[in-house]
Amino acid sequence: MSLADDLDDPLPPRLDWALWRRFLDRAVALPGPLAGVLAGGLGLALIESLRPLIVAAMIDEAAREGWSDRLSMLLGGWILLALGFAVMVWLFIEAAGRLGSGLAFRLREDAFAKLQELPFAYFDRRPVGWLLSRITSDCARVSGMAPWVILDLGWATLLMATSAAAMLWLDAGLALWVLVIVPPLAVTSRFFTRRMVETSRRIRRTNSMMTAFLNEAIAGVRTTKSLVREDAAGREFGDLASTMERWSVRNARQGAIYAPLLSTIGAAGAAIALWQGGVAVGEEALSIGELVAFCQYALLFVFPIQDLAQRFADLLGGQSAAERIEALLRAPVEIADSPAVRARIETQAARPQAGRAADGGLPRIARIDLERVSFRYERPAQDDADAPPGSRPPRADPPWIVRDLSLAIEPGQSIALVGPTGGGKTTLASLIARFYEPQQGRILLDGVDVRERSLAWLCSQLGVVQQTPWLFNDSIWANVRFGKLAASDAEVAMALVTSGAERFVATLPGGGEFVVGEGGERLSLGQRQLVSLSRAILADPAVLILDEATSSVDTETERAIQGAIDRLLRGRISIVIAHRLSTVRRVDRILFVEAGRIVEDGPHDALMAITDGRYRRLYLRQFAEERSISALAASDSEEPAGDGVRRTIPPA
Repeated sequence: MSLADDLDDPLPPRLDWALWRRFLDRAVALPGPLAGVLAGGLGLALIESLRPLIVAAMIDEAAREGWSDRLSMLLGGWILLALGFAVMVWLFIEAAGRLGSGLAFRLREDAFAKLQELPFAYFDRRPVGWLLSRITSDCARVSGMAPWVILDLGWATLLMATSAAAMLWLDAGLALWVLVIVPPLAVTSRFFTRRMVETSRRIRRTNSMMTAFLNEAIAGVRTTKSLVREDAAGREFGDLASTMERWSVRNARQGAIYAPLLSTIGAAGAAIALWQGGVAVGEEALSIGELVAFCQYALLFVFPIQDLAQRFADLLGGQSAAERIEALLRAPVEIADSPAVRARIETQAARPQAGRAADGGLPRIARIDLERVSFRYERPAQDDADAPPGSRPPRADPPWIVRDLSLAIEPGQSIALVGPTGGGKTTLASLIARFYEPQQGRILLDGVDVRERSLAWLCSQLGVVQQTPWLFNDSIWANVRFGKLAASDAEVAMALVTSGAERFVATLPGGGEFVVGEGGERLSLGQRQLVSLSRAILADPAVLILDEATSSVDTETERAIQGAIDRLLRGRISIVIAHRLSTVRRVDRILFVEAGRIVEDGPHDALMAITDGRYRRLYLRQFAEERSISALAASDSEEPAGDGVRRTIPPA
C-alpha cells in the first residue's frame, strides 16, 4: 500500500485554471449537452431574478386595489414563470446527466486507450488497484462535478449580478447595508473550503489504497488462506476502513458546520434588509412589496455565493483527481513508432509495394542481431516528481541486468537461454521483443534498427508464451483465437491438436466452450500454458519466444508437447528460456547467461564437452536430482508382500 500512497499527489495550493480549461475543451466536444446546461442555468437565473419583482407588484397591487385585472395579469405571469422554472430545471438536469456521462465515457475511453499504448515499464511499479482508481473513481469524480461547475458558473454569476443590480435599483442605500455580509461570507468560505478539501482528499487517498489492497487481497486469496493470514488481512483492511471512517466523519462534521453558518450569515443579510427596509417603509420611502422583493434578492444574492464557494472547493478537491488523469493521458509513450516510421506507413498505404510490410520493410523477420546491448530497469521519475526537494533520500541507480551483450541469431535458428535465476534471460528476450528499450547498444532485424520498424508489425511477427500465462475470462476457443482473431474453427482446433491441448480440452464440460475464469483460474497452470502455446501456434509467428513454457507441466505432459514444440520451432527463429535443461538438448545453440552476459555459447554436445563448464555443471546437477527423484518414486511404488519379497506396484 505504501507505493500507492507514494504515487499520490500533494494537496494543490491553488487552482490550476490551465488544467481545468483542458477538461473544459473535452466538454466543448459535447456541444448539445453543454448548450443545454448553460441554457438551463442562465434561464433559471433570469426567472429567479424576475419573480421577486412580480411578487412585489402583486403585493402592492393587492394592497391598493384588491383584486383587479392587473393583479390577474401579474398572477398569470407568475404562473408562467413557475412553469418556465420547471422546464429549465428539467432541461439542465437532463443535459447535465448527458454531459457527465459523455465526459466520463470519453475520459475512460482515452485513459484505457493510453494504457494500451504505454510500455511495460510503466506498469512495473504501479499497482493494479492504483491504475483502476484512475479510470474509475478519478474519472467519475471529474465527470460528475463538471456539469455542476459549468452550471453554477453561468447560473450563480448571472443571479448574483441581477440580484445586486435589482437591490441597487430598488434602494441603493439599503443595498449597501446588505452587501456588508460579503466579507464575512468570503472569510468563512475560505476557512472551511480549505479544510474540507483536505479531508476530501484524505478520503480519496484512503479509497485508492483500499482499492489497491482489495485487488491484491482478492487476487491472493489462496495464499492468504493457505498461510492462515485471514485475521492479519482483516486487521489491515480494518485499519484502512477506520481511517476512511475517521476522515469521512470529519468531512461531514465540517460540512454540518459550514452550511448552517453560511445560511446564518445569509439570514443576517435578510434581517438587515428587514430592519432597514422596515424603517424605509415607515418613512414611505419603500413599499411593502418592494421590501419583500428586497429581502428575496438579499437571499438570492447569498445562495450563489454559497454554491460558488462549494464549487470552488469541489474544483480544488478534484484537482488531484484531474491531475492524475491528466498525468496518465500525457504519460510519454517511450516505445512507439517514430515520425519516419509513420511516414513510411502512410506512403505504403497510399502507394503499396508488393512483397512489403505495412511499414515498407521486409514482411518477415529472418535474422536478429544485438550489438553491445546494455539495459537496466529504470526507477520511474513519477515516484519522486511530486515530492518537495530534499524530502526523500537519494537512491542509487539500479544495477545493469544486461551488460554489453552482442548476439547474432541466424535465419531459422533455435536458441536456448539458460542460467541462474536473475541472470537476465527473460530480460534479454523482452528486449528482443521490444517490450523494453535498451539504454545502450541497438537491436537489428535483418540489418535494420528495430526502432526503424513499425511496432504493430513487430508484434505481429512475435509469438510469446510467458512463464505465467494470462488467460481471459472467456472460453478456451476464444482464448486461443486471441492469437489470430480471423482464424476459423478448424484452425483453432488444429492449434490445439499441435500443442497437445486437445486431450485435456476434450475432458472439460463443453470442451472448447469451457469458460476458464479470470486469469484461467479454473485450469491448472500446466493447462494454461498449453492454451497459451496453442495461441502462439495459431498466430504462426516468425519469432517464437517460450519463457519457461514447460516449467509447470508434469513430465508426462512435457514429453507429449515437446514433439509439438520441436515441429513448431522448425523454419523460424525461436528463443527458449528453460529451467529444465533436458528440454533444450535439441536446439541449435544454448546460451548460458549469467550476470547479464553470455558466458557460454554452443550446442548441447559442445558445451557438455567443456570439463569445467557452467552448463555442464548445471546439467549434471539437474540430471542427478531428477534421478534421485525417480529412484524415490520407484521405491515408494514398491510394497512388501507377505513372503517378505518387495514387488513393484505399477503407478496409477
